[in-house]
Amino acid sequence: MKLFLLTFCIFLLAVLGLAVGWLFNNRSLKGSCGGLASIPGMEKSQCSCSNPCEKRKQKMAEEAALRERTAAAEQSPKEESQHV
Repeated sequence: MKLFLLTFCIFLLAVLGLAVGWLFNNRSLKGSCGGLASIPGMEKSQCSCSNPCEKRKQKMAEEAALRERTAAAEQSPKEESQHV
């Protein structure tokens, strides 16, 4: 029983320390930038971070480049048919 109480007190002190640190930092709780957006098939999840991580910036750049290539490919056949 003493071991249980000692372990409980140690965890309680750790949680209390985290709570006090959070209170003194005056920051709101927020989720991570990866989260559901990193799961395949969850393409509509948007990163709401004000400063995305490098991995997310790279993924966003790749998605933008893919959209540009797709848009250019869709316009090319239209332009060719107009000239004929």
